[in-house]
Amino acid sequence: MSTIIEDIIARKVFNSRGEETIEVDIVTTSGFGRVSAPAGKSRGKAEVAYYPQGGVDQAIKKVEELVAPEIVGLNADFQEEIDKTLHEIDGSKDFKIIGGNTAFSISLANAEAAANSSGSLLFQYLGGRLANQLPYPIGNVISGGQHTYGKTPDMQEFLVLPHGAGSFMEAASANVQIHRRVGEVFKKKNKLFNGGKSDEGAWVSSMSDLEALESLSNACEEVGGELGFECGLGLDVAASSLWNGKGKSYIYERERKKRNTGEQLDFILDLIKKYHLSYVEDAFHEEDYKSFEELAKKAKNCLVCGDDLFTTNNERLSRGIKMKAANAIIIKVNQIGTLTEASETVEMATKNGYVPIMAHRSGDSCDWHIAHLAVAFKCPVIKTGIVEGARIAKINELVRIEEFLGDRAKMAGLPML
Repeated sequence: MSTIIEDIIARKVFNSRGEETIEVDIVTTSGFGRVSAPAGKSRGKAEVAYYPQGGVDQAIKKVEELVAPEIVGLNADFQEEIDKTLHEIDGSKDFKIIGGNTAFSISLANAEAAANSSGSLLFQYLGGRLANQLPYPIGNVISGGQHTYGKTPDMQEFLVLPHGAGSFMEAASANVQIHRRVGEVFKKKNKLFNGGKSDEGAWVSSMSDLEALESLSNACEEVGGELGFECGLGLDVAASSLWNGKGKSYIYERERKKRNTGEQLDFILDLIKKYHLSYVEDAFHEEDYKSFEELAKKAKNCLVCGDDLFTTNNERLSRGIKMKAANAIIIKVNQIGTLTEASETVEMATKNGYVPIMAHRSGDSCDWHIAHLAVAFKCPVIKTGIVEGARIAKINELVRIEEFLGDRAKMAGLPML
């Protein structure tokens, strides 16, 4: 089968928040790939530029005028060459000329087209025929912070990680049941609760961080007891959004409290101990490697994860590894621009004992690709919501992959939990 790229088509579509985004089709002589780019609400400063000046319209123009003449005619099987060519076309370090989302869509659509051309599923094409490890799904049950408006929790996400489940379907079902149980509790406790949800499908209600944790903790314990396996709790603090650089403190507006770096560390450690947290993401601002090191050293049986800290960037991860800052890393391909670079970051993380966690963005598309990337890259965890449509697309695709693998399917190992 020939995998020569015959055409690249770029168009404007919408993400799950109704924001304009770019979608790219890659057509080979015997295959096809299509990818639309997501968008994050809280973004790390080190992420690549989403679009060139002029936005999506200008990005589409760049594809037609700059990218297509160089990419058409290349072999889609040579992913590294495609991604290297994208960098050469752009010429900047952060894809500010053609746009990081443009590069992301082309890079991933190329991989899908190559897989399609070879008659393989994407996870098989990228991970080989031995790729058979399913990730545990970590999902957002209660939203706060920048994902909400009004008197909601200061922290951004209150998560559940059913790491005791024996199959992906069991784990996904547990997340759904816990999500539903929390909604029922909110309805009983608050007559003004109207069933509001965030972009990611998580519940939105007027409450403090501790009230949110208590509600989720009770639901996890109940559902876990009914199902017979452990459902852990998690937090995405999104601390960069709480950090006041001038005052050198984290501002918890609802709580009306300021915490300096030492107080923030003690606060997070207390939460880990009290609620037996299995996962804490971005507990400090994105340049505070030292505090991530302290937390990873002192927290027991907990994934201490960096998102804004690392932004899927090998250089930033390398710095973290030297300091032993965190022990897990969020992988978002559009943070770095190409599949090759994301793969290199996953490889570095795995070699150095960091848990790579494949993740969606808050403004996502209904594409399913990261489900395949999680399996291909052997990521033990995937962060992709629970019930909203763009998240369900990934969850359902992992259900299909598990069914496709049959007896060969197994759940990932999470030894530190």
